[in-house]
Amino acid sequence: MSTMKIRTEGPVLLLERVMDAPPELVFQMFKDAEHLKMWWGPRGWELSFCTVDFRPGGVWHYCMTCMDKNQGDFFGMESWGKAVYGDINEPKQFNYIDYFSDAEGNISPDLPPSKITMIFEEFEGKTRLHSRSEFNSAEDLQKVIEMGMEQGITETWDRLSEYLASQQ
Repeated sequence: MSTMKIRTEGPVLLLERVMDAPPELVFQMFKDAEHLKMWWGPRGWELSFCTVDFRPGGVWHYCMTCMDKNQGDFFGMESWGKAVYGDINEPKQFNYIDYFSDAEGNISPDLPPSKITMIFEEFEGKTRLHSRSEFNSAEDLQKVIEMGMEQGITETWDRLSEYLASQQ
């Protein structure tokens, strides 16, 4: 399994990983609700709600629910998110503003948003996937890191890699 590179630069979180699939297929995994339901979220969590309007200005609204009894206090917990898409250049890149939200899509004032750019780069017949998450401050980035975001995104991309293998 390919390893994830994670680093921070001030208020920016940079992720990179090679996926064993062509960029067109990897890109497709991010724009379709039925695909996202199969891999988005850390292990033990499922998308119990997911709508995607993949176009500039469109919204992705989702709920991750912990289905794993072994995760103790997290079992049954819901985490709602909302993304508003910006520029889309299929299959090379897209960006969005990522928010924590509630079930109605109201943005949480207590948790920091970030601007995320996803880049899908052809690399030796595979895809080098880059994610750049820019927060308003290094403190905001630190807040989401303390919430376990690094483990969560690593497990999410592990699940994406496994799902891609099943799609080829």
